[in-house]
Amino acid sequence: MQILTTSGWADYELVDSGEGYRLERFGKYIIAKPDPQAVWKRTLTQDIWKSADAIFQNNHWEKQPEFPDKWVMKYKEILFFAKLTPFKHTGIFPEQHIQWDYLEEKIKKSDRPVKVLNLFGYTGIAGLIAASSGAQVTHVDASRPAISWARENQNLAQLSDKSIRWILDDAIKFVQREVRRGNRYDGIIMDPPIYGHGPTGELWDFPKSFPELVKLCSQVLSDKPSFVIVNAYAISSSALMLENVLRDYLPAGELEIGELALEEKNKKRLLSTGIFARWSAE
Repeated sequence: MQILTTSGWADYELVDSGEGYRLERFGKYIIAKPDPQAVWKRTLTQDIWKSADAIFQNNHWEKQPEFPDKWVMKYKEILFFAKLTPFKHTGIFPEQHIQWDYLEEKIKKSDRPVKVLNLFGYTGIAGLIAASSGAQVTHVDASRPAISWARENQNLAQLSDKSIRWILDDAIKFVQREVRRGNRYDGIIMDPPIYGHGPTGELWDFPKSFPELVKLCSQVLSDKPSFVIVNAYAISSSALMLENVLRDYLPAGELEIGELALEEKNKKRLLSTGIFARWSAE
């Protein structure tokens, strides 16, 4: 069991956490939003917390008058937009940069063309990392606004010449069709939610749907697969659940499991953000 920890990068840091909130810097903006796991005391003063550029409370954002509708952030050479969403997110899960590095390394070290399937692709940053590293990417998401945002990110990152297919679809239905079509992928990324709906009302319920999806994904892996990455948020199960399901269906290989965590700027505490599993053929 591992803890994959990020202390941030140039455009992101966890400034403080506690009393049910986290205080973060996204680019030049300081944002406070709820986090039910942060039940400990805050380190910084209330004055610092209250001076945040935007605070999510009472189910909406309260922000400074000059706060933009969207702003540009950067990870390595990849540019993307951050926005304040009604669901308290910014379109970026900064702890995943460790997965982005892993993805980049796997693709660049491959001695052949790599096809990557990005399920629940959201705003597309993982797909952009994969495409910029040389992979052919199929991005699948059930949300039309999320795909529009991801395509905005592609244009902003000047990766319009890269091979990315944008698919508005239910993840399970799409992979079922790929099985029938005989399409195969060398790498799969998925960030499944606890609950959700497909574009035509299909129900996603993690405990029931996740094993079915992994079984289907095992059928679209190529003869020489490279990796499968799973990130899971807001679910009650541990990373051991991910391990057991992946071992049920994936070929023999190396399997890492654990938690994703953010390290506070003062380096005194870690904040767990979710669980992960990474399977590798090597």
